[in-house]
Amino acid sequence: MPTPISNSTEIGKKAEEFLEYLQVERGSSPLTIRNYRHYLRRFNNWLESQNIRQTLKDINQDIVRAYRVYLANLGLGRNTQGYHAIAIRSFFKWLIKNDYQVMAPDKIDLPKVTDRQVKFLSGEMVDRLLNAPSLSTIQGKRDKAILEVLFSTGLRVSELTNLNRDKINLERGEFGVMGKGGRSRVVFLSTRAAEWLKKYLDERDDKYNPVFIHHQGKSDPTTPDEKMRLTPRSVQRMLKKYVRKIKLPVDATPHVLRHSFATDLLMAGADIRSVQEMLGHKNISTTQIYTHVTNKQLREVHQAFHGKGGN
Repeated sequence: MPTPISNSTEIGKKAEEFLEYLQVERGSSPLTIRNYRHYLRRFNNWLESQNIRQTLKDINQDIVRAYRVYLANLGLGRNTQGYHAIAIRSFFKWLIKNDYQVMAPDKIDLPKVTDRQVKFLSGEMVDRLLNAPSLSTIQGKRDKAILEVLFSTGLRVSELTNLNRDKINLERGEFGVMGKGGRSRVVFLSTRAAEWLKKYLDERDDKYNPVFIHHQGKSDPTTPDEKMRLTPRSVQRMLKKYVRKIKLPVDATPHVLRHSFATDLLMAGADIRSVQEMLGHKNISTTQIYTHVTNKQLREVHQAFHGKGGN
């Protein structure tokens, strides 16, 4: 059960309503809602710590600027600071939509982020990317299934394209893959990923064994499986197409989705050894590159709680 945002301020009360709106009306993923709750709880807690208990309309640029300085002093990276600002902006947009008097959301500047700096997607970015394909065509359903499976499993793109239908157990939501160096591992599908993969496979009327195939022109049953199999390059081009379509500020390659998968697990509290197994890394030192976010979180926990228990 997630810790609710304190309702001792008007901001806290309305923030919980905003999260309910994201869940019920926007259909946002649990990942997005969890992250937004974290960002808005931190903002509300900071307001309380500064004895700022004004109404919504009293939150101004000076207060937001002071909060941004606080975030920077915590040692958070520019990307993470940006995600906090995006959450507040989205919250204020919702407030204005519901006729509350608050400062204009576009007065909250977002830090500029280059592709080189961003190594994983925020929850909102993941949602936008997963919802980018049109579901009116078989290609769109295939692309939707690919994106859901990549984020659910953290597969390498070559591992994804090598998947065969006879090796996947959709009922159990798991299957084995052969990774780098001939190392085998079991990966797990989320309920949503399994559902979209089933929808895509159920719509196909062919007998090809590859899970993900081309859908160009008329199907010829005499074409060998391997000529129909989608290539890693095809998946990379597909992702680039959707990045452009929704104007993501990040080049969301298959590797970025793999990185986002690992980062999400670590942020949710998974231990690094388990993440190492799920990624198929031979050495844990390879997995440790994904702990840049959790390292900052540990520092914040230390600052928040160490020495607060008295003698």
